Amino acid sequence: MKRIVSGMRPTGKLHLGNYEGALKNWVKLQDSYESFHFVADWHALTSDYADTSKINENSILMVTDWLAAGLDPNKATIFVQSLVPEHAELHIYFSAVTPLGWLERVPTYKEQRENITDKDLSNYAFLGYPVLQAADICMYKAHYVPVGQDQVAHVELTREIVRRFNNFYGDVFPEPEALLTASPKLTGTDGRKMSKSYNNTIELSDSADVIQAKVRQMITDRTRVKKVDPGHPEDCDVCQMHRMFVAAGVADQFDDDCRNARIGCVDRKKALAQAMIDYLAPITERVNYYRDHQDEVRDIILEGSRRAREEAGRVMGEVRRAMNISWS
Repeated sequence: MKRIVSGMRPTGKLHLGNYEGALKNWVKLQDSYESFHFVADWHALTSDYADTSKINENSILMVTDWLAAGLDPNKATIFVQSLVPEHAELHIYFSAVTPLGWLERVPTYKEQRENITDKDLSNYAFLGYPVLQAADICMYKAHYVPVGQDQVAHVELTREIVRRFNNFYGDVFPEPEALLTASPKLTGTDGRKMSKSYNNTIELSDSADVIQAKVRQMITDRTRVKKVDPGHPEDCDVCQMHRMFVAAGVADQFDDDCRNARIGCVDRKKALAQAMIDYLAPITERVNYYRDHQDEVRDIILEGSRRAREEAGRVMGEVRRAMNISWS
């Protein structure tokens, strides 16, 4: 089987945007690829180094949601980056051959330096995180990296680093390819992109009451003042999101009722909330199980990290020999 590698920063509980944008696809791919999925806790340090108190707790919470969503530790290797220190070693070797100019041209580097003003990002780790990312991918000789279109540039930088490394030391690593996946942008409860930073998320572990309360806050058709007014579902966040969680025929009927003022915005919100509750019910059930069995989650992480480190050890032995710095 071909290999894929992907990870997430430990931000704690995951939301619908995380699930639809990445996690849902991971679950699907684990049946077709040898999968490595890791908690990128070192990557969290690139911008959140000032307060590390929540990293371990958030890692457990995030892996809990991975498992609840259907990621299977018998099919995929689930591990924590910092428990495989070989990642740091390969990062050092890659940093030696990576020109600074490549890093300074990364689109997200300039964008985040300009837009994130509440943190000091003038550190090497933030500039050099694509090199660590390349080490994460290449450590397992990944053939593919499942990403959305906005992450393709990062995979291409990894390919450039691999080409330069192989040019010096021989064909050690394959050039990984981006495995493009559909990444629907879910609207949050305030009309912006669903993001924990905006506090506008529907979390995978939210109860039915919480989902209903959050959906009631969502923005509907701004041109519709009264229930007797005709609606414009194509311009309504609630209507568009509802379409994602029900069959097309059901959504079409709701849209028609909206346009002809047979239902009001409150009715559509109630329908959206129930559709989300039904959609998330199997995940929520498994979340509750793993919340009550955190020792099991921890054991899965430790066992996955052990397996990952075994593979990393083999690869790093090959790397050291290729670089003529092996002592064995």
